[in-house]
Formats: sequence, structure tokens, C-alpha cells
Amino acid sequence: MRSFDELVAEADAAPTEGWDFSWFEGRATEARPSWRYQRSMGDRMAVARAALDIQTGGGEVLAGVPERPPVCVATEAWPPNVAKATALLHPLGTAVVADPEEPPLPFADGAFDLVVSRHPVKPYFGEIARVLRPGGTYFAQHVGPASVFELVEYFLGPLPDETRNGRHPDLERADAEAAGLQVVDVRTERLRMEFFDVGAVVYFLRKVIWMVPGFTSAAYLPRLRELHERIAAGGPFVAHSSRTLFEARKA
Repeated sequence: MRSFDELVAEADAAPTEGWDFSWFEGRATEARPSWRYQRSMGDRMAVARAALDIQTGGGEVLAGVPERPPVCVATEAWPPNVAKATALLHPLGTAVVADPEEPPLPFADGAFDLVVSRHPVKPYFGEIARVLRPGGTYFAQHVGPASVFELVEYFLGPLPDETRNGRHPDLERADAEAAGLQVVDVRTERLRMEFFDVGAVVYFLRKVIWMVPGFTSAAYLPRLRELHERIAAGGPFVAHSSRTLFEARKA
């Protein structure tokens, strides 16, 4: 078995831009939602005329659909991801716009008949409704409530209920309806995750930066060492991600 120091050093050195999770192969697993988001998104892209992908990350999900509409645009805030998404999506005819996560979106009212997003930091339904044409669709996979909180609370301790329920689908439904959208489908699933070594935990928390804000291996070295020993003695660390399929339509 590789040493604690070797595992942590390797994870600290690995690049984190984009949403390619192939680094985890053989080191961590996560079950996938039953609705197969990328395939379902691709079905909607194939019949759209103009589509927007909000917070595209490195563009991997959008690039993986078989067909994109004649007008296709993606936004992203983090500069390393902007560069990666541009290199991936421009050859496919998709423009990438560097844009903050907060409103406003840099597009005219009613510019798109389809808006999609996979794991937005926060869905700003007022802006989504504004850029959708009448009859247009918002189709997204959100991070659900208390996602991977077994791991988060291992480092941060117990969190208050308002934090655990901050992404509850009932709250998101209410926000969408308040923005004038008709919610047509909301489904949430909890999915088993396993981390087989402490390096996978370090890399995950470096990549998904909102889980443990400000995370560095140096700041949490004692807890990481305890986790390394726990995995060595008892097997993988088990957590559960939470995913919500969210579909709404502009009247």
C-alpha cells in the first residue's frame, strides 16, 4: 500500500480544471442517476434552435451530445475552465463566453428556446426565465440537499439544518415558479460514493471547491491522516451524493 505522504502529494499535484473525472478511475466510484442526464440533454439539443449551457465547466458534457442546435453558446466563470471549454467546444461550433456565476446573463431577452446546466452553483431562475423564449425549456441536473455531507462533516463537523437543506428541490421549485416558470419534472436521488484512498479525497475536495471551502491538505493534515488510517483498516470511505433532475418551461 502506498504511503500517506505519497498519496497526498500526488493528489495535490494533479490538475483540477474541467469536469473530467477520469483521474478517479480505480480510486473512487459514484453511482449515476437513473435519468441519464447527458443523453436526455442531447435529445433536447437535437430539436432546439438556440441553446445555452450555463456554467459548462470544461465543456465535456456539452461536447458529448451527438448534435447541437445551429446556435449554441456556453458560459463559464473560472478562467482555467474557460480556456479548456473554448478549446473543446469552438471546433464544434459552440461559442464560450467568460461570465460570472451571478446575474445578469450577457444575452438578450428571449434569446434561447433551451437552457441547460449540469451542477450549477446556484440556479438564478429569474435570469433563466428572462433569456428563454415563450415555450422554452430549462433542463438541468442540480446538486441536491446534503450532497456528500458524510465527507463534508468529517472535516467541518455537524452543519446546521439550513445548510443541509439549502438545495432542497422544494425550495428550488418555489423559486422557479416565482420567476414565472412552470415546473414539469423534479426528481432527486441519493447515490453511493466510495473513496478507496486518501488521495482521492484530497483531489475531490480540491476539484469540487465548495464542499469544504478553502480546503488544502496542509490545513487538514491531521484529519486526513486519520482518514488514511481508517480506510487502511476498514475499507473505503462511503458517502452519498444527491442529484436533482429539474425541468421547467416558460409559459
